[in-house]
Amino acid sequence: MPHSIDASFLALPLRPLADAALARARALGADHADFRFERVRTAGRRLRDARLAGSSDTTDLGYGVRVVHDGAWGFASGTEPTMDAAARVAGQAVAMARLAAKVNATAGSAERVELADEPSYGERTWVSSYEVDPFSVPDAEQTALLADYSGRLLAADGVSHVDASLVAVHENKFYADTAGTTTTQQRVRVHPRLTAVAVDAAGGAFESMRTLAPPAGRGWEYLTGTGWDWDAELAEIPSLLAEKLRAPGVRPGAYDLVVDASNLWLTIHESVGHATELDRALGYEAAYAGTSFATPDGLGTLRYGSPLMNVTGDRTAEHGLATVGYDDEGVAAQSWSIVEHGVLTGYQLDRRIARLHGLGRSNGCSYADSPSRMPVQRMANVSLLPAPDGPSTEELIAGVDRGIYVVGDRSWSIDQQRYNFQFTQQRAYAIRNGRLCGQLRDVVYQGTTPDFWGSMEGVGGPRTYVLGGAFNCGKAQPGQIAAVSHGCPSALFRNVNILNASAESGRP
Repeated sequence: MPHSIDASFLALPLRPLADAALARARALGADHADFRFERVRTAGRRLRDARLAGSSDTTDLGYGVRVVHDGAWGFASGTEPTMDAAARVAGQAVAMARLAAKVNATAGSAERVELADEPSYGERTWVSSYEVDPFSVPDAEQTALLADYSGRLLAADGVSHVDASLVAVHENKFYADTAGTTTTQQRVRVHPRLTAVAVDAAGGAFESMRTLAPPAGRGWEYLTGTGWDWDAELAEIPSLLAEKLRAPGVRPGAYDLVVDASNLWLTIHESVGHATELDRALGYEAAYAGTSFATPDGLGTLRYGSPLMNVTGDRTAEHGLATVGYDDEGVAAQSWSIVEHGVLTGYQLDRRIARLHGLGRSNGCSYADSPSRMPVQRMANVSLLPAPDGPSTEELIAGVDRGIYVVGDRSWSIDQQRYNFQFTQQRAYAIRNGRLCGQLRDVVYQGTTPDFWGSMEGVGGPRTYVLGGAFNCGKAQPGQIAAVSHGCPSALFRNVNILNASAESGRP
């Protein structure tokens, strides 16, 4: 049964505060103003060897007012829930915009802030798809489940230590603007994770292996079997970890690579997701993680990958971490093409960047991680589409004579243009004559974004598709954090350069 917006949030003076702030902004001559009231509750717990090692439960509560005045942005925030205070914050936002306009004039800047048109939606409500609010589950019950999962791993031969964690977020957001859109939204997301560690006391070697369960826009039901088979994964980790500890190091060279969805999502995030944020491609986002090689002069012509590559941006995917009903500029959630048959066809946009570059309507990519932060352009659920009648992962492997199959994400590195990169994984397997032949250690795959995606020769079918993702995507200064999902199937890449991590680091 669908959930309703929490009554405790609706009991706050949301509309009176918004009315006071927007009225003051209009009276001071703002061309546009929006009001955003947020309550974001975040809870976490950590267990070490099945014992509680720490917990936290925090709530970020307040509101922000953003205006466009005389062609410049202004923003201010507050926490006092009175109409006088909200009006005062709106006045501060206008004062900041006036100051910014003066600075722009002094610097000779002719670039004015203008927003792409968006329909007015009136009063709208949206709630994400989940069954059980994790904050309705007693702390003791949450700890007991994580301890049980940890105990199963610890009971297995060869497992020396187990770390377990759970982060849960309950986000409420009220938005109103001078165009007449008012939205009230509620999102829930969870990120459970267990890591098993094996130590060879005699030889001094050690290895770890983490669960592959991705964070999800779900509730407590995700930890009890809805959307993920925890029993099956926990049962197989000890033997996989023991095999990894004994596995030989990879021999560097060129290999065909079958990348599981549990690993490929991160490569999509770094080499496609961030690279197709238009503010980054235009150079507005540069100090934090660089710009992008995928510049607008290549829109419609840049060969991003093979003809099998079809990527969408999506703010509507069920259980997606970046899924919303409306973004933080009152733009309705959408799905759109970013790469079509290997060619760059679109970007992720907010209203200012869409208008600035003449691309029409925003596709709803504005988000702020706190009421005290101004919204910035943030990533949608950027996903590689499966082939409708595509092969299974096993069939992709069967088509490889000499290669490697990689599973699960681990470390990554990418340059300031989202061009040169390397990624590691939780586990890797040698492929010989179409069959898996045991695990390998220290596997690093390396490439450039267009070469790597251009080498994609096989795309798995819908049954290989998994919605991966992360809670901690960083951007902007001051830094903001956003949760984002990336769906993808397994895929086959030919002739990929493989490094040995130990050899590269100088370790014996």
